[in-house]
Amino acid sequence: MELSEIRSEFPILENKTYLNSCSLGALSQSSMTHLKEFQEVWNDRGASAWYGTWDNVIEELRKRVSAFLSIQPQELALLPSTSTALSVIAECFDYKNRNKIICTDLDFPTLAFQWAVKPEIELVVLPTIDGIHIDPQQFAEAVDEKTAFIATSHVFYTTGYIQDLEVLGNIAHEAGAFLLIDGYQAPGQIPVNLSKSSADFYTAGSLKWLCGGPGLSYLYVRNQLIEKMQPRITSWFAARNQFDFRMDTFEPHKDSRRFEMGTPALPTIYSALGGQKCIDEIGITRIHRWNTQLTEYLIDRLREKGLQLTVADNPSDRSGIVMIQSDNPETIVEDLHKKDVILDSRPGHVRVSPHFYNSLEDIDHLISCWPS
Repeated sequence: MELSEIRSEFPILENKTYLNSCSLGALSQSSMTHLKEFQEVWNDRGASAWYGTWDNVIEELRKRVSAFLSIQPQELALLPSTSTALSVIAECFDYKNRNKIICTDLDFPTLAFQWAVKPEIELVVLPTIDGIHIDPQQFAEAVDEKTAFIATSHVFYTTGYIQDLEVLGNIAHEAGAFLLIDGYQAPGQIPVNLSKSSADFYTAGSLKWLCGGPGLSYLYVRNQLIEKMQPRITSWFAARNQFDFRMDTFEPHKDSRRFEMGTPALPTIYSALGGQKCIDEIGITRIHRWNTQLTEYLIDRLREKGLQLTVADNPSDRSGIVMIQSDNPETIVEDLHKKDVILDSRPGHVRVSPHFYNSLEDIDHLISCWPS
């Protein structure tokens, strides 16, 4: 597909300069077609669509996402949110002997909140020194024999910095701890191969760079760990024989479905499948290459304009999240919205996040519309 064909797949681009994919990926024609199919099946078959249709769509999505992340389908659970996924994993552990959790102040708050509410947990939040990244040595100095998890991000939502999972995994595992990664800002914009990573647990989802909409999270659990874990937060989709409807016994699935909860949100399953097919057709290698060109062009143009950025010095550590320093980011975002340029703000910054459907002309238009 040429760029013009890719752009025609996303209707919002007809009227908007959309540069906010790290908040919400653009809706594709593919996702809309799948949503229409869901409605047609619902109207035609009602609840009987569960058998042989909706259950097959769920498994098709699981297989596609698993292949995309280079893992086995039995290693992937589908959950309603990253918050749920993190809670399920957090409640699988006894913290009697290991009660220290290590996060950072660049992580999304949900990551730390799982343990902040547990009085028995010692939560260590590592501070950033440069406002951009965390030095791996900080993790190495913080872990000890009481550490249960290093729980941090693959890509920081605050700066776009890409962390080295291999280094973090070595630090965690040498101390006998696990590595839990919030990867929501990574898959879809950078290549992710979990079978070759050091992550023990990894969460992702359809909302942002995978262009599938809200209401769905993906949880990877390393195969060797699955059956050792007994979730204390659960529901009927986690039960091996869920349609026996027995209440006197509970046997979880032998694979990662044991971490799942209740009835999944089928509209998002369908829209996520449409988004994933679009991503798969273009290919993550091509997406990453173009996103890198867009990001570097954006950074160059912003610096030419004299704007101050919070981004990594090394381009290889950067993702498609570019943070522009500002005393009034909300006002700038609002002003640009009036010009049909869609961005987002975070404390002290305007956040720009181009994706594979954007063009260099989108970047130029942003620069020309930037408030003087």
